[in-house]
This record gives sequence, C-alpha cells and structure tokens, in this order.
Amino acid sequence: MKTLLLKSLTLLLVLISFASQAQNFLEGGKVNGNINIDAQYYSEDDKLGITDSTLNNRKFGMNAFGNVIYTNGDFSAGLRFESYLNPMLGFDDRFEGVGIPYWFAKYKVGTLEMTAGHFYEQFGSGLILRGWEEWTLGYDNNFYGFNARFSPVKGVMLKGLVGTQRYFWEPYEAGNRGIVRGVDGDFFLNDMFEGMAESKTKIDLGGSFVSKYEKVPSITYTIDSVYYIDSVKWTQQTTYQMNLPNNVGSWALRANIARGGFNLYAEYAEKGADPNATNDYIFKNGSAFYSTLSYSTKGLGIFLSTKWIDNMSYKSKLTESGNPAMLDINYLPAISKEHPYSLATVYPHATQPNGEFGLQGQIVYSMPKDSKIGGHYGTTLTFNYALAKSIEKDIITSDITGGIAGTDGYTTNFFSIGDLTYYQDINIMIEKKMSSKIKAKLAYFNQTYNKHVIEDNIYDDRNMVDANIAVLDLTYKFDRKNSLRTELQGLWTRQDDGDWAAILLEYNVSPTWFFSVQDEFNYGNPVNDLQVHYYNVSFGYTQKSNRFSVRYGRQREGLLCVGGVCRYVPASTGLTFTITSSF
Repeated sequence: MKTLLLKSLTLLLVLISFASQAQNFLEGGKVNGNINIDAQYYSEDDKLGITDSTLNNRKFGMNAFGNVIYTNGDFSAGLRFESYLNPMLGFDDRFEGVGIPYWFAKYKVGTLEMTAGHFYEQFGSGLILRGWEEWTLGYDNNFYGFNARFSPVKGVMLKGLVGTQRYFWEPYEAGNRGIVRGVDGDFFLNDMFEGMAESKTKIDLGGSFVSKYEKVPSITYTIDSVYYIDSVKWTQQTTYQMNLPNNVGSWALRANIARGGFNLYAEYAEKGADPNATNDYIFKNGSAFYSTLSYSTKGLGIFLSTKWIDNMSYKSKLTESGNPAMLDINYLPAISKEHPYSLATVYPHATQPNGEFGLQGQIVYSMPKDSKIGGHYGTTLTFNYALAKSIEKDIITSDITGGIAGTDGYTTNFFSIGDLTYYQDINIMIEKKMSSKIKAKLAYFNQTYNKHVIEDNIYDDRNMVDANIAVLDLTYKFDRKNSLRTELQGLWTRQDDGDWAAILLEYNVSPTWFFSVQDEFNYGNPVNDLQVHYYNVSFGYTQKSNRFSVRYGRQREGLLCVGGVCRYVPASTGLTFTITSSF
C-alpha cells in the first residue's frame, strides 16, 4: 500500500512538473496561420460544349487549405490541412481527399537548425534541387524527412537533407518513388577572410551534390529475327533487357559577385545518366547553365539572363510525366516575363527540360520628373525581350527499340543553339502619371509561340503562332478611397483561334470593396460558333486580414503558367467563391 502510494505521489509530481513546464512553454509561444478556400459551382454551357457528361456529373469543386504555425523562441512547429472535395476542374483527380500532407517540427541550437517532417529547400537557383509549392498550379513537391542547416564558422553555411517527395496522397513505399539526398554549401568570402571584409566587391561561392535512389524495374524489348535455311523461313524471338540505374547523382557549382550597382550570378550543373519517361529512356548525362547580370542606379535598371538546358528532367519517379509533373527534384528557371494582362498570357512559355537555350533582357528607365520627356510626374519606360530556342542535336537510334531508348539519345555541344524557335516575346510598356488623378499604362507585345512544342511535345515549326497584343490601362482616382481602372486589350493573329478583344472595368473603394466587369471576346475565331464572349462579373470585400470574393462567368481554355511550369485549364462556366484569411 505504501509502495503504491509512493508511486502515485511520484507520478503526480511528474505530471505537475510537466504541466508547469508545458504552461511556461505555451505562455511564451505565438500562433499564426492562414486559410484559403476556393470553391466553384459549374453550370452547363452549350456555347462552350459543357454538359453534365463533360463535367463527369460534378457540379461542385473545392480546393482549400489551412496553415497553423506555433513559434516559441528557437522552436517552431506547424501543419497544413488540405481538402479537395472534389478537385476543381483542371486539377489532377488524384488530389481528391482530405488530410494533412504537410507538418514539421524545427529547432535551433546555436548555429545548428534541424527540421523533422515536411520541408521546402533550394540549392542555388534550383538547377539540381528545389522543393516548392504553387497553389494555383496544384503543384507541391515538398520533402518528407530530415533537413539540417549548420554554420560552423562565420561566412559558411552548410545544408543537408534526406527525404521523399509528396505524391498527391500516396504514402511512400519502396518502388513507388525514390529517396532524395543532398548536401549544399555557401561560402561568403568577405565574411570568411578579414582581408576582404572592407572590400567593395562581395563574393559568394557555392556548391551542391544531390542523388536519388529509386528501386526501379527493368524494361524489356522483344524483337523477331527472320532468317532462311535451305529456303525455309525461320523466325526467332530475342528478348533484350534495359537495366536502369538505381542511383542518379548530380552536382552544381555557382558564384555570385556584386560590386556597386552590378551583380553577376552564374551556376553550372551536371546530372548522371537518368533514363526516364520524359527523355524517352536515354542514358545521356544532363547539364545546365544559368546566369544573370544586373545593373541598377537611380532611374535605370538593366537585367540580362541566359540559360542552356540539356536533358535535365530530374524526378524521384522515373515513370512520372505530366503537366505540371509532380516529383520534380529540381527546377529549371524560366526567363520569360510573367505578364499581368490576360491577353498577353494566352500564349505562355513552358520550360523544355529535354533541351532549351534561353535569353532574356530587360531595361527599365525612369525619366526624371519635370523634364521635357518625363513631364511633371515623370515617365517610366520598360523594354523586355525573351527568346527560347532548341539546342543542336545529332540523334542516335537503337536497332533494338527502333528509337532512341537505351542509347545516349543524341550528341550535342555545350551552349549550342538550334534552329527551332520555341518562344519569343518582345514587349514595351510606358507608364505615366498624367495628373494627380489619372495614371496610364500603354503596352505592346509581339509574341511567337510554337504550339506543337509547348503544348504537344512535337518538335517542329508546323504550328507557329505570331501574335501582336496592345494594352491600354487607365486609372482614374476620384478621391483618396475611390478609383476606377479600365483595361482595353487587343490580340491579333492569323493563326490558332484568331483575334481577341478584351475590356475590364474595375471600381475600388479602398481598402474595403472592389467591383469588376470583364469580357474577352474571340471575335476572330475562324469557326463562327466559337466566336465566344468570355464574360466575368466579380466583387470582393476586405476586412482587416480577411478577404472574400465572388465571381461568375466563363473561363477560357488554355495553359496557366507560373515560372515556366504550366497547368492545363479547361473551359468552364460557373460561380467561384474565394475566402482568404490570416491570423
């Protein structure tokens, strides 16, 4: 009896001590988060050919998430709850469900930071590793495992991770996707060496190594051999097996040099033989180069970037493909400008991982106020040029498979540029404040779009689109709170769906209300029945950190792209309701 009483008292003291510590821990903590709900109700639309059958009898779709993060000193933990009931049109049906696909616990001791659970990470510009999430694309390739950051001495930052990547709701099992392992180091020379501390030239060097391990199946090919013996025909079947590598490694080196208004960044990466569904199972090594050069001073900004990609699709599941494809280990930076105007996004560029040369240049010049050209309020001029082309390839074919599978695929020279144009965008924008009440933006775009390459992965120039786009954006400010913005847009092309016109009227009562009416009219479509008005009426209300919006109308079919990664969006008609809130 005494022993039981002693054990009970000991347990009670432990619980009281734990409760006291927990209370102290909670008292010093902070909780924040956010919620986003996108819901759509779909209706039939004879003009767009939308019926119950094309909607698969789904009248309603909802994508929603909620993040909750707890922080207390050097400790933080959080989770994201997601719900797709049902996934909205254009999102992969494999998202359907409810659950917690993202949670983490992070703790920092001195210069060591450890994360267990799910996390996002990026090495350099992402050429060999980047975990990121883009809600509008239905894209999330977060890592699930352990991540560490450590600074052993001033000016040195080391990273290491081991994990698997998210694949919709599918739990990890050996064989359904690979394990990703990586290390990275940044070395800030000005902080490491006292003699460089006062130097005006800042130098940062870095390097990364990443590998994936995947338990992969072998691929077999069977061919029939025909031969004759004494005029008698014989047929023999021979089976060949393609052995795929379980481990695929990659490495990258980078440098960033800054002085005054100049900044130069360059990164080079290589990847080992990685036969997969995206490159038709070739065994050629991959390589990539990416660089940016910028200069800025008062009133002037200049930005140049270039990239060269050769067989750099890098996934933790070699049979995965799609648009957007999940399980990308790396990210291939896009160098085309993302435009805010709807008709300028009808023909967006999607990065081609199997081979692409890219170039972009932008100049932003702000003319001084009260000058002859700039006027009383000044004028800003922006010029942008982007180009994406093929790289030179000498194709190698296999006598066994009849294609390039099982071979190196092709040969090429570093930084070669092919003849096939994927995408070109030349645009100029003038922004001018006309008076204390009127602001104007005038923009012109000339775009060349290879529809076969970007949408169908057919590498020829038989389906090129040449489009000219003009935009007039006017804002009239009635007073400090009330303003009216008007957009007038036109797109002219002799290819694809022909000419478009668009108008937008948006009334804002800052910071609370907005109302808008928009119409995109495909008046030049060569098929009369497809000369459709894509109308939309919407309004929104903001209350502190809460925002509510409602929209009714039509969504045109096309690609939605963010950073060179795209998602196909089907045509639809219906009511859309969005709630965003943060706390």
